[in-house]
Amino acid sequence: MTRMEIDDALRRMRFSWWPCVRTLVLLGLIGASMPVAGARAFTLDDVVVKAEQLAREPFAVPQGQVPDWLLKIDYDQWRDIRFRPQRSLWRDAQLPFQLQFFHPGLYYDRTVAINVIDAQGVRPVAFSTDQFDYGKNKFAKKIPRNLGYAGFRIHYPLNKPDYLDELIVFVGASYFRSLGRNQVYGLSARGIAIDTIAATKEEFPYFREFWLERPAPDAKTLQMYALLDGPSVTGAYRFTIEPGDETIVRVEMKVFLRRPVEKLGIAPLTSMFFHGENTLHPFVDFRPEVHDSDGLLLHFNTGEWLWRPLDNPQSLQVNTLQMHQPKGFGLIQRDRNFDHHQDMETRTDLRPSVWISTDGDWGDGSVELVQIPTNTDVHDNVVAYWVPREQPKPGEPLAFAYTMYWHGDDTTRPPGGRVVSTRRDWGMVPNANRFVLDFDGGALRALGADQAPRGVVSIAGGAAAAELLDQHVVKNPVNGSWRLTFQIRPKQTTPIELRAFLENNGQALTETWSYAASPW
Repeated sequence: MTRMEIDDALRRMRFSWWPCVRTLVLLGLIGASMPVAGARAFTLDDVVVKAEQLAREPFAVPQGQVPDWLLKIDYDQWRDIRFRPQRSLWRDAQLPFQLQFFHPGLYYDRTVAINVIDAQGVRPVAFSTDQFDYGKNKFAKKIPRNLGYAGFRIHYPLNKPDYLDELIVFVGASYFRSLGRNQVYGLSARGIAIDTIAATKEEFPYFREFWLERPAPDAKTLQMYALLDGPSVTGAYRFTIEPGDETIVRVEMKVFLRRPVEKLGIAPLTSMFFHGENTLHPFVDFRPEVHDSDGLLLHFNTGEWLWRPLDNPQSLQVNTLQMHQPKGFGLIQRDRNFDHHQDMETRTDLRPSVWISTDGDWGDGSVELVQIPTNTDVHDNVVAYWVPREQPKPGEPLAFAYTMYWHGDDTTRPPGGRVVSTRRDWGMVPNANRFVLDFDGGALRALGADQAPRGVVSIAGGAAAAELLDQHVVKNPVNGSWRLTFQIRPKQTTPIELRAFLENNGQALTETWSYAASPW
């Protein structure tokens, strides 16, 4: 099962198959009780103990959990298996957070254990075929009684007080995705990334067990735990989920290596970029832009903000951006103008951005950005994650904490001026590349047309890499933004690293624009 196959299925499903019904009685969802000794509180330490013990043992490949015939059904058959909303967990108590479950089969060849934590202790959630409507399928009686679930999604009255919207979903390896108010599903997050674009084959550890705390009737947050397992790593996670205009997911994690790995990716994000304003090679597509995210945003401990537009490169592109004690990073959907997307079905203009704010000292390392060529919009071809400079030895714990913000338009990150568009063409000079950058926001709005800020453009490698030509800054009389235009004449065939920002009297007014320009 590849991530592309998983994402293709999830993108088609859009997680909106079933309406939410707030009545009827929950039956048979909670299995036999397994109380914690003395009904003490379940904590992250309980999961850490399990993860540390697992790391001392060989990885047990989860084979045979799902009948082979169920893995051979086609997509339409699997999609016709639908969870019955009236069987949602906590539906009977009318709690603000409720769970629905995914059925194994097709791409989902393993099951996950799901537990509830309440005043009586810890209890498993039992699987039953009665929880599912199998539609036109005729194989319901063949399903093992104790099969288990492939994953789950959490519902909450996010957009309307009388309707439980999908809020966050965990299904497939360690992938999860969430929504803020009035958003539609887009990019995904993962528990961890192992050897992405490395000499060794990439691994996809999976969340094998979950524990969810029963929320109070007036709860505004939900807390849950997860146990990660894979050939090279185990881990313990705590997620605290707070729905809202921007849904906040606080993550605490502690991982243990079973064996050395080439690269650990912390807080990985996976997104799609098919084409946009800066894409050079044309696609036959009625949509002007197609992407879940259009840029990588970084916040350095020096206070600098850096914006790196995404692209669909003609060859694999991996960029490493060194950082010391990073304040945050994220994949952002900055362009939310429907006229720039024109997709009435998938509404890419409403896809969430994800900003990761680091908690504590993350030390030295880098954010790695991977961009993979694609000729379709059904594949996630963009990945970003933090790579710590120092990796633990097998058995040693490695802990990180961070807060994820699943948000829409945001004028606070960065608080000053920002890049609102990146365009490029052949320009007016032979053998040149022209770049047209629009900046807006912050103190820029207060500057009149006769107070043009200065554009600062730098080329990695200097004049030996490219010649800088025809640089100027003008105010856009239509929308009040500022446009920086410049041309470069490349002197090398490899990508050229460019940076640019606007300043006034030595004071930076904007974030830094960063770009890897492939000469043509």
